[in-house]
Amino acid sequence: MATQKLTATDRFIVGLDQALNTVFGRPEVTERVNPADGIINDKLTNTERVLAGRLMRINHIGEIAAQALYQGQALATKLPDVRKKMKRAAQEENDHLAWCESRIDDLGSHKSVLNPLWFAGSFAIGSLAGLAGDKWSLGFVAETEHQVVDHLNDHLKKLPPADHKSRAVLEQMREDERHHATVALEAGAAELPKPIKKLMHLSSGLMTQTGYWI
Repeated sequence: MATQKLTATDRFIVGLDQALNTVFGRPEVTERVNPADGIINDKLTNTERVLAGRLMRINHIGEIAAQALYQGQALATKLPDVRKKMKRAAQEENDHLAWCESRIDDLGSHKSVLNPLWFAGSFAIGSLAGLAGDKWSLGFVAETEHQVVDHLNDHLKKLPPADHKSRAVLEQMREDERHHATVALEAGAAELPKPIKKLMHLSSGLMTQTGYWI
């Protein structure tokens, strides 16, 4: 049976559906279980619970942005094999999205009200990276994942020691992000210019500072 080839319009409609599910619904996840399942937390103080909730909200924002980045690149990229790699990575980012949301709910916190804005901005950046060419698109993925790993390392230090559930989630996310960066590099990612890396770091800092509060 022949596989139906999607047109640009088809991919746009699929992308729009994915965007709505990412921000407002339940995006498609993989077969993996939540790393926090079965882990028993020590009792958290109210201050520790608030801090953990804010950190997980920031990580949820990061996954919203990552999902938008991958979707934008998948829409713009020209090579089917690159698009396939993007799709699997995007599904794994959806796992992270679901895990972070679950912890946010458990901690009695809330998701950022600015998630639609973070998604739109990251989708636009991902689309531009895809239009620039697959090697630059992959380079953007690799650099993004490297910065996310640094960000996760920082949050693992800041998490309350008693919050074993959140720690398990962030440790698995860190392992996945390292793998995504490796896949991008092996697929031919180009090294991004330093000014672009700096701009990415500043953008990430804006999301982090804003997401801590709203």
